[in-house]
Amino acid sequence: MEERLAKMDNEEKTSCVSNSGGEGSLDRLLPSVSTGLSPRKRTTSQCKSEPPLLRTSKRTIYTAGRPPWYNEHGTQSKEAFVIGLCGGSASGKTTVARKIIEALDVPWVVLLSMDSFYKVLSQEQQILAASNDYNFDHPDAFDFDLLTHTLRKLKQGKSVKIPVYDFTTHGRQKEWKTVYGASVIIFEGIMAFADKELLQLLDMKIFVDTDSDIRLVRRLRRDITERGRDIEGVIKQYNKFVKPAFEQYIEPTMRLADIVVPRGGGNMVAIDLIVQHVHSQLEERELSVRAALASAHQAQPLPQTLSVLESTPQVRGMHTIIRNKETSRDEFIFYSKRLMRLLIERALSFLPSQVHIVQTPQGEDYEGRTFHGKRITGVSILRAGETMEPALRAVCKDVRIGKILIQTNQDTGEPELHYLRLPKDISEDHVILMDCTVSTGAAAMMAVRVLLDHDVQEDKILLVSLLMAEMGVHSVAYAFPQVKIITTAVDKKVNDLFHIIPGIGNFGDRYFGTDAPPDWSDEEMDEPSY
Repeated sequence: MEERLAKMDNEEKTSCVSNSGGEGSLDRLLPSVSTGLSPRKRTTSQCKSEPPLLRTSKRTIYTAGRPPWYNEHGTQSKEAFVIGLCGGSASGKTTVARKIIEALDVPWVVLLSMDSFYKVLSQEQQILAASNDYNFDHPDAFDFDLLTHTLRKLKQGKSVKIPVYDFTTHGRQKEWKTVYGASVIIFEGIMAFADKELLQLLDMKIFVDTDSDIRLVRRLRRDITERGRDIEGVIKQYNKFVKPAFEQYIEPTMRLADIVVPRGGGNMVAIDLIVQHVHSQLEERELSVRAALASAHQAQPLPQTLSVLESTPQVRGMHTIIRNKETSRDEFIFYSKRLMRLLIERALSFLPSQVHIVQTPQGEDYEGRTFHGKRITGVSILRAGETMEPALRAVCKDVRIGKILIQTNQDTGEPELHYLRLPKDISEDHVILMDCTVSTGAAAMMAVRVLLDHDVQEDKILLVSLLMAEMGVHSVAYAFPQVKIITTAVDKKVNDLFHIIPGIGNFGDRYFGTDAPPDWSDEEMDEPSY
């Protein structure tokens, strides 16, 4: 497992800008399938989509992954909790932020720095900056419009692009970082409280108060070692811009703070109080989506957006084989692949097309059809959904593939997003979302919500699954009425353990040859088949 994750990390560094950017496929979380192997024990993958935000003694905290942020209607019902950290230059804001993250012990945190939002300098301003005569500590130095727009979208659960500022060249790098998904956002900067519109987005405001001499020493060390400045230039800039700006623009905003933290990151009493408050806020915002799905909008006619493959003798025969508990693994794989191919072909028939006339070798015109759209992208819900990728690749040349890992929280029973990697500019694509079985629909709903958060149009999403329960069909169709649902069969019941009845068993374990635990469910661990 460590070797696979290491290989995954290397791939991400070269082909993935962030947790939602980058093209190319991810290596399988499990070894490739081969027949005739003895069953393996089930493994749990802890995947990540960009370098960790922070490593602590207890755990590694990532910026990706979170519990449901929407209700059973598919609409966002909670926003991220935003903490604003303000203070003078080198006051220890980032240290306080990291201490809060470590004490929170919550893996769904995004750290957003105001330093990323410096304005792009003109040629004249570049010359001033090179001679330490440009004021980076003035409100006009920041792009507040972009900053406010970005923080608002991030708070709403949307995917955002963050500029990467280069303090050596005083410009933005070509590649921006994409950030998506958090229960908590920590926003820090010297002018964090300087804009009224920005203040309205902050749920908690903290001012880090550090002695000016300490701040000067820290700034000297940072600017010389990290930003390539000389000591004379740093001192000149401090006396000319930094100190006056603090007294005029930053220090007066201390009165707006909910909490003032003297001595910065060393004040654990203040940090503990902050963490207690954030925990209480997160508890108030907890949602129970799966329980709501079990009782909502059921016992209704199947929706018109559902398309079920015609139950021909061949289709019925393949279902007989893969549903049979005595079927060997190699036969289960073989007939599952046959069904997947038919399912994908059926799904493609719902893509928009237009008339296209070609000339045959005999010199005659033939009026045919061609795809009417920009691109087709496949997105698999790991791990079972990944088994459908070969069928899609076999019929869609050069199709782009994205991946989403959703796991069940064993304490709450709720789905949680742990990993995603989506191709760039997916918002313009028609997306085929793949999962092999859908019972309650919780994982499928989360995956659709992720796509919508990345600006994919709802009517351009096709959910394909080998087997679905009526509950799952209703859940997805009710929440997202424009999503087309395509499956080979719909079973009527889901039992108390959320197993589809009569069902197919745990598809991932039967396909990959892993052993399910005694209390397995269709929604267990890395088998995200809700």
